[in-house]
Amino acid sequence: MHYFTPKRCATSNKIMYHDKVQAQHAAEQSFIERGAELWVYRCEFCGCWHLTHRDPQSSYRYIPLNQELKPHSRKKGYKPRRR
Repeated sequence: MHYFTPKRCATSNKIMYHDKVQAQHAAEQSFIERGAELWVYRCEFCGCWHLTHRDPQSSYRYIPLNQELKPHSRKKGYKPRRR
């Protein structure tokens, strides 16, 4: 038996939908079948559409791992070397 294997985004590894309508249909099916509320967004890396569980209206915003907002912790008493 042959199963359909969807293409996945190389960056996020999420399923790629070619247009917004396809992605919205998949989100609706997910809600009907599993009760999972999903939102649709356009990927800035591959240009296709993906599904996410995060509400785009929420205050969450993407921050790359190398640009975290919290300061780096240091051991107590640590002093950087003088040059």
